[in-house]
Amino acid sequence: MADRYEKEIPIRTVRSSRKNSWDAAADICVLGAGISGISAALEAAALGRQVVLVDGLPALGGQAVNSIIGTFCGLFSNGPNRFQLTHGIADGILKDLGAKGALHHNVGPMTTVVYYEEVALARWIEHKVREAGITVVLGAVLRNCSLENRRITAIELATRYGDVRIKAQGFVDASGDAALTYTAGLPCREPDVPLYGTQMVVLEGIDEAHVPKRDAFDKRLWEKADQYGLARKRGVVFYSPGRGTAVMNLTHVETPLEPFAASRNALIGRDEADKVVAFMRAEYPEVFAKAKVRSYGLPGIRQTRWIVGAHHLTVDEVRKGTHFPDAVGRTSWPIELHDRVEGYVWETFGDDHIHTVPLRSMLPADCDNLVAAGRCIDGDAAALSSVRVMGPCIAMGAGAAHALDLAGAGSVHKVDLDALRERLRDNVGHEHARAA
Repeated sequence: MADRYEKEIPIRTVRSSRKNSWDAAADICVLGAGISGISAALEAAALGRQVVLVDGLPALGGQAVNSIIGTFCGLFSNGPNRFQLTHGIADGILKDLGAKGALHHNVGPMTTVVYYEEVALARWIEHKVREAGITVVLGAVLRNCSLENRRITAIELATRYGDVRIKAQGFVDASGDAALTYTAGLPCREPDVPLYGTQMVVLEGIDEAHVPKRDAFDKRLWEKADQYGLARKRGVVFYSPGRGTAVMNLTHVETPLEPFAASRNALIGRDEADKVVAFMRAEYPEVFAKAKVRSYGLPGIRQTRWIVGAHHLTVDEVRKGTHFPDAVGRTSWPIELHDRVEGYVWETFGDDHIHTVPLRSMLPADCDNLVAAGRCIDGDAAALSSVRVMGPCIAMGAGAAHALDLAGAGSVHKVDLDALRERLRDNVGHEHARAA
């Protein structure tokens, strides 16, 4: 036969005599490749910095891709004349995914949510990271961190291939769990009560012509949740017009910082999601009778551990619409606190309301070259519930990159705020807002 195999593949026999290890050096090392870490890495690379991007998963995108969140929240202001609050990589995502038909804007009475296809976002991230020349280390678990004279000098990682040591001038903790800050021995905060995450599910094959009205759906879910064994009685389904798919945000799962419980709860979350699917099929057969689960996301996490920063963002500052002099991002997203199993707090703001995220809440007080970005910045639980969504997380990532770039070998606590504001003007200044 023409395709007959005729040549042996060379194979060698090996035996470990030493532990494999690799070293890398960078200007900026970003721990966490979710949306805030991706924003930080791409922004730092655009500034000409050499960047190493690390994540514990074997893929980029963090929860934005792998937990199938499916929605960009907090990108736009409220009111009838809504405009985009966060730019940077958000501009590229909206433009490129929009051109592919992989986005849908849902303009509600109080908020604007952008639905996206997670596969399209994943590929966008992968292409941009490669184009930027960023060094990537995936499937890496943080083992140790060297902190000397208020500066992190290096981090040590474990991978399936061996150990990796990364030295850098500056570091971004975009881990979501303040993993870098915690490993460095710096103080962190943890909630005294559970803050619930969500097991997201994508259903395909739905009949869009009979999608239930939101108010009627909310009422039926609340009345019949116990009948179907559902823990959560308030939630939302995101429908993608013209695609016959829906992303379900209808479960509540505890997300403890303990390996056995976290692993067990990941399985419990999928069982909860299956009960939700059974509820949808039984109560709305005209919509979901032929639907099937296309994919289960990784467990979605809202809040676990966060840093003790130079400033503790409070819910009062969020409600007052405080505009901090060291603001790096802004949002109008409601307080969305998932602190109860059956539902959540949903406190919306008025048309003109905008609150900001201060750089000081991203800076561990006792370190000069570490900036947190994303859901692990400092604040009370209610304040964080408003600023941990995708829009302000993108802005925080960009702010972290610029703060480290401006600090250089100095301290991020002493950066030139005028220079920082000028660099971040599109994400903090009203005069540069563009209509949605």
